[in-house]
Amino acid sequence: VQLQASGGGLVQAGGSLRLSCAVSGRSSRDYVMGWFRQAPGKEREFVATINRSGQRTDYTDSVKGRFTISRDNAKNTVYLQMNSLKPEDTAVYFCAARYTPILATTAGEYQYFGQGTQVTVSS
Repeated sequence: VQLQASGGGLVQAGGSLRLSCAVSGRSSRDYVMGWFRQAPGKEREFVATINRSGQRTDYTDSVKGRFTISRDNAKNTVYLQMNSLKPEDTAVYFCAARYTPILATTAGEYQYFGQGTQVTVSS
């Protein structure tokens, strides 16, 4: 399976962005999907995850109430709506896929990662 993230950019603090992750090679409905991010000099960290049907989600505490993960399996696409962005959200964002049908919050539990998309939030 291949993952292609897009939608990053430069935004002012308080602004919004929506990231997309296009899944190809296999139906997205076969995978639990996640978003991770990595800031310069830091380790990759979990952001959000969504189960196969889209009915269950989980988020890291720092983005709860601001970010929303969703999916459209008919379009083989997963989204991350990011609102009220803060400078500390600046990072490269990666989407990931996991075949085991259980939500997961660590990078090692995902089998596939796409290339990242840069999100920069200015103060």
